[in-house]
Amino acid sequence: MTTDIRPLDGIRVVEMTHMIMGPSCAMFLGMLGAEVIKVEPPEGDKTRNLTGMGRGFYPTFNRGKKSVTLDLKSDAGKAALHTLLATADVFVENFRDQSLARMGFAPDVLKARYPSLIVSSLKGFLKGPYENRTAMDEVVQMMTGMAYMTGPTGRPLRIGSSANDIMGGLFGAFAVLAALLERQKDGRGHVLRTGLFENCLFLVAQHMVQFDIEGREAPPMPEREFSWPVYDIFETRDARQIFVGAVTEGQWVTLCRILGLQDLLDDPALQTRMDQINDRDRTIPVVAEAVRTRDFADLIAAFEPAGIPFSPIHRPAEMYDDPHVNRPGGLFASTLPEGQTYRAPAMPFEIDDRPLTGGTLDIRDIGADTQAVLSAAGLDARDIARASGRAVQA
Repeated sequence: MTTDIRPLDGIRVVEMTHMIMGPSCAMFLGMLGAEVIKVEPPEGDKTRNLTGMGRGFYPTFNRGKKSVTLDLKSDAGKAALHTLLATADVFVENFRDQSLARMGFAPDVLKARYPSLIVSSLKGFLKGPYENRTAMDEVVQMMTGMAYMTGPTGRPLRIGSSANDIMGGLFGAFAVLAALLERQKDGRGHVLRTGLFENCLFLVAQHMVQFDIEGREAPPMPEREFSWPVYDIFETRDARQIFVGAVTEGQWVTLCRILGLQDLLDDPALQTRMDQINDRDRTIPVVAEAVRTRDFADLIAAFEPAGIPFSPIHRPAEMYDDPHVNRPGGLFASTLPEGQTYRAPAMPFEIDDRPLTGGTLDIRDIGADTQAVLSAAGLDARDIARASGRAVQA
């Protein structure tokens, strides 16, 4: 059962974005209860047609949005967008600055025309020397050192999801919430800009700060200097991989007792956490051998009640079989325009012990809401047909 709390109920968001960062920003606002109207070109957002690893982009980050098609190459399409913006609280876009300006929708123009409108621009970079560069998730991961920290030396590697784009969208939504609160005080709209590069920079800040304080660089994560006695992947007797951590003195003692490693507990050279960290070359093979004598199920049955950090090594597809993921509210079903259903995670927080969705989470067909939304905004059938650039669905 979901919560009835919809903090953004009554807020209208007009979104003109593609790929992940922009769509995720608007989706987060929609999950908080806002009405999100996605403006697509007559042929639809190109992200709809991605295949392979991109197949999940559109269904994941466009749940619960209305779809309106506008031909922004035409005067009728541009006029219709202005009509929509006059009814909106928030405009979310991720076009190149020059492209948006050519269409007549630059943020400063919109700010002057719609004084209470909040314009949220999701860009590759904030204002500065790089502001006009083309950026993608992988580009900024390489630029900021994220890829360097993820792969072994000489083999930079992007992280295994679009986490940077998603977190950039989350910062965009966070900024919108701040601007909505500020508007309650001053009655004015605000122009927001969220940078994908700066978002990724924030993610590597801990490594930057370590260097600034100590004057030495952290090695890539596969070669990292460990700050804990046990923080490793092992193999069990039944050939399952398991991650096990022991990061405190108490966890070290508990782990050794579970694994029957009394010799390590009695060793005078291993009586402090620093002793245990500095002697990892000797102790980790001993722990690995002990883990290898136990079955996976036996270990997790001992680790969980004892408070030992552990985890199986899973593939994303296996999450559909995870009992915690399948708890009430962990996954929500959505329907594609052709009728196929799929499941995707809910927002990763609860209010009063309940998850929230903000309403329906289905994917609308291209332009499915054009007629209803534009007619409600005052356009007649002829204006809608000219503005939409396609046969309008009834």
